[in-house]
Amino acid sequence: MTEEENAAADPEQDLSSRFPTAYTILFLLIIFVAALTWIIPAGQYERVMSEEVGREIAVAGTYTEVEPNPQGFVDVMLAPIAGFYDPDSYAANAIDVALFVLLLGGFLGVVNATGSIDTGIRAAMTAMKGREIWMIPIMMSLFAVGGTTYGMAEETLAFYAILIPVMIAAGYDAVTGVAIILIGAGIGVLGSTINPFATVIASDASDIPFTNGIVLRLVILLGGLAICAAYVMRYAQKVKQNPERSVVAKQASAHRRLFLANGGDKGGDETLTATQKVILVIFALTFAVMIWGVSSQDWWMARMGALFLGAAILIGLVGRLGEKRLTGSFVDGARDLLGVALVVGLARGIVVIMEQGLIADTILHSAEQSLGGLGELAFINLMFWIELGMSFFVPSSSGLAVLSMPILAPLADFAGVGRDLVVTAYQSANGLVNLINPTFAVVIGGLAIGRVSYDRWIVFIWPLMLILLVFISAALSIGAFL
Repeated sequence: MTEEENAAADPEQDLSSRFPTAYTILFLLIIFVAALTWIIPAGQYERVMSEEVGREIAVAGTYTEVEPNPQGFVDVMLAPIAGFYDPDSYAANAIDVALFVLLLGGFLGVVNATGSIDTGIRAAMTAMKGREIWMIPIMMSLFAVGGTTYGMAEETLAFYAILIPVMIAAGYDAVTGVAIILIGAGIGVLGSTINPFATVIASDASDIPFTNGIVLRLVILLGGLAICAAYVMRYAQKVKQNPERSVVAKQASAHRRLFLANGGDKGGDETLTATQKVILVIFALTFAVMIWGVSSQDWWMARMGALFLGAAILIGLVGRLGEKRLTGSFVDGARDLLGVALVVGLARGIVVIMEQGLIADTILHSAEQSLGGLGELAFINLMFWIELGMSFFVPSSSGLAVLSMPILAPLADFAGVGRDLVVTAYQSANGLVNLINPTFAVVIGGLAIGRVSYDRWIVFIWPLMLILLVFISAALSIGAFL
């Protein structure tokens, strides 16, 4: 069997790299954080319940060292399990997300069994021939709206299996599809305006209205979106002109086999049947209902999972799949995303180790001491870098806000900087890191669905990360003097 045939047989294999899989990376990070619990002194802040935030927040000036609880071999082995479900750590639970991913996979399996998606893609590509490039800024803008308004994150996992085939059929690659979703929603969170899980919680914890600083955040949102859309469009155009310039060129054949019917052959029927049209309407309405439920009805993974389960049954009935084919397609689809579900628990296991090892507050206390006595420019830029580092270990925007804002925001008063600028620095840093953060299940999960290895993603995105880093630093620096 040739190397190309081997790659086609195993879509996740990147023949150009021996880089470890996401599972290995995350497990090594669990071991690394466990090792830190033997080195970093254990400590805790006192915490009080905040009615505004709805959670306990740390009290500035109350840090004390406590009895250490270094994490050993047994703790490391238990961490992925506790990452799925730990009754003592709500923030670390991932079982709801993992189950949602499996139900989503089952739903997509049923839809694919009807042939509606493949035929719809061919029809769409025929209709948009020559104008496919404009799908990129349009779709990225839509995901950015979700990110800036309600912190769209885990919900994006539902869109990868839909958008990636469209991008491949248009002559681009899997990375283009991943980038539209991950960067689109990510830049929205980075430039959050009314996001309740980032801006609102952080502002409440900082004791300021969440509308303070909204103008600068809009500038970061719109400027960042323009930069990211231009970057992805330029990359996609290069790939279309010369497929060898794709960062996953060696996986192109495998990706086409996986995401497109007939090994990526653009031939075939381009006319949707009446049944397929009805199925695509149900398909679109399912996602519209999901967005409505999350944004206005406080839905979370259980209701979203139930929605996709119900939609799968309805589509199976409309498509006349029959009981055996319907259940078989659902199980096969869930099996395809099983690896993604496992990644979610592994990623949350890192948070479990930090919590049990009692080192998160010690890291925060060191940041508090480092910021004392600095001028405006030095203060806000060091604040940004501190939040960058903390975001790696605490990828949750709400978790990082509750952990850091009650301690770090009041320090702005002594530096002559508005607390709203500290909130902006926090959410910009968290959003930037979460474009590449291997401890963030949304990143690793999205890459796993797209069959893009982590090292290939870094090769693609690192120039954009540098551009955004300079842009955000400049915006924060200007904001410090206004």
